[in-house]
Amino acid sequence: MEAQCVEDLKAAIREISDWPKKGILFYDVTTLLKKSDCFEQTVEALTYPFRGMGIDLVLGIEARGFIFAPPVAYALKAGFVPVRKPGKLPAAKLQVEYELEYGTDSLEIHQDAIVPGQRILIVDDLIATGGTAGAVAGLVEKMGATVVGLDFVVELTFLKGRDKLQKYNVHSLLKY
Repeated sequence: MEAQCVEDLKAAIREISDWPKKGILFYDVTTLLKKSDCFEQTVEALTYPFRGMGIDLVLGIEARGFIFAPPVAYALKAGFVPVRKPGKLPAAKLQVEYELEYGTDSLEIHQDAIVPGQRILIVDDLIATGGTAGAVAGLVEKMGATVVGLDFVVELTFLKGRDKLQKYNVHSLLKY
């Protein structure tokens, strides 16, 4: 991705101090999304490294991963699978618990969402400590599939989340 494009996308993201709690600097991608050229550039940049890699499914992590994963899946001619917060999926599901930089949480996926042997790309808006993405990647592997990559719009490098995900192909667009 060209340096000017990176700077344009960074400039399109609103920074909010002390949200969701004091001491956290939140990168609000909704301001990037409302600019069609920025949204298009973001989807293209997320998609590009994984073209031709035989991706079967793109998993989007709730909530903002749902924004980026479907257009990436469409561009890769792959299916889309939502990974949801507890209580949101109606059929039989698997659950994984993980640590956040400010607590713990859990996510669920339908048991039949992934077939063993499928090639999976996991997409989210942000990588912080790596706990969420690592938990989802582990769940994908437990289901018998291969994690081809982890794809993020924003990476908070100072939290060293990439270090927890060294065995995976980690791609991020904007590093802070």
